Amino acid sequence: MKELLKKLQIKPAQILALGFFGLIIFGALLLNLPIASNDGQSIGLVNAFFTSTSAVCVTGLVVANSMEQWTLFGKIVIIILIQIGGLGVMTLATTFFLLLGKKIGLKERLVIQEALNQNKISGVVRLTRNIIFGTLVIEGIGALILMFRFLPDYTFIESLGLGIFHSISAFCNAGFDVLSFNSLSPYVHDWTVNLTISGLIILGGLGFTVWHDLIDTTRETIRKKRHHGYWFHSLALHTKLVLVLTTTLLSVGFILFFLLEMNNPGTMQDFSWPQKVLASFFQSVTTRTAGFNTIALDQMTDGSKFITIILMFIGGSPAGTAGGIKTVTLGVVFFSVMSTIRSREETEVFHRRIPDDIIKRSLAIIMMSLGVIISVTIILTITENQTFLDAAFEAVSAFATVGLSLGITGELSVIGKIVIAITMFIGRLGPMTFAVAMAIRYDRKKISVRKPSERVMVG
Repeated sequence: MKELLKKLQIKPAQILALGFFGLIIFGALLLNLPIASNDGQSIGLVNAFFTSTSAVCVTGLVVANSMEQWTLFGKIVIIILIQIGGLGVMTLATTFFLLLGKKIGLKERLVIQEALNQNKISGVVRLTRNIIFGTLVIEGIGALILMFRFLPDYTFIESLGLGIFHSISAFCNAGFDVLSFNSLSPYVHDWTVNLTISGLIILGGLGFTVWHDLIDTTRETIRKKRHHGYWFHSLALHTKLVLVLTTTLLSVGFILFFLLEMNNPGTMQDFSWPQKVLASFFQSVTTRTAGFNTIALDQMTDGSKFITIILMFIGGSPAGTAGGIKTVTLGVVFFSVMSTIRSREETEVFHRRIPDDIIKRSLAIIMMSLGVIISVTIILTITENQTFLDAAFEAVSAFATVGLSLGITGELSVIGKIVIAITMFIGRLGPMTFAVAMAIRYDRKKISVRKPSERVMVG
């Protein structure tokens, strides 16, 4: 087997893709079993494949209501798929090998580097350990808070199960819920549920690298007894961009949803002012690839639906559980544009220069992502009897692994389900990783010959 893999020269991106695909198939086979469905009947291979893909790709789009459809066995399978999909196949595999005392070789480290979207190979095993430990702590705290909140309405065992399920689902930005037929709508005015779920979503979407940097920098600041300005100054440029862009997008989303929905009779018109604030904030958070909702999405104004599409497309931050093109990708292109407008040759952010290869990669990610979304939207408008806005909303939600829907997922045809499942898979891997994984040839040699340059007209 090793000789065969060596001959095939499988790339890290391909190993990552095969790992996710294998997990999806395994999950689909389990969910297709009659024991997984409450009615004792198989849900069907296509529906099982769709649900497994949605869980592994931490999306949350479903063809059947999760609370009604799945037995305890089915729900356990789904939450395990979410946990593995959220952390990454290689992250958990590495942890398993470390527990067994196995040595992590160079090939494995390269795959981990690809999975965690790291720029360098050094420190990836240590980062993996920290990811697992941090995830267990955060999900455990979230589960306890939610469990105590659910206790008045459910038994202790039910509350514990619901707490664990929704804590993992929220932290992994999956959006699966088993509380009601309308996501978290029954808890639209509940501050404990809303703020706990929001906190888990944000922490999962920040990215594991950001956690690492924040903890190390905070320790260093306290140890050296530095002033508060030292803390932010010492953070890595990536962390600074994530914090600034995440705060900006959450704030802008909150304000826009509040203004657009505050007088909408289908959503927030009858809410009190504090309730409108809470609902608007949660809607801004959940569009960051989480998939939960507390208001009727199909009743939102077209303006809110469009804002949701934009925020879903951007998504969370790199090396985390969120999807989308990522905040830093958008930030790099934005600051590059600003530098061009100011006639500056180089792109500078927080007194640091961003390399040209990062800018090119960011532009490639955005263009490839738009290409996938446009293609999927066109296909859905042909195969499904849906409006353009509904089709575009579904396509972006699938690609950005969000899980929000205007209610058309359950109505998709077989072709539509397969297309959306493939879109979720591409979105979870990332367009660049998927493109590299699908490439037949992979030439590592750099061409040293430079072609003659010639200017063209743009704009």
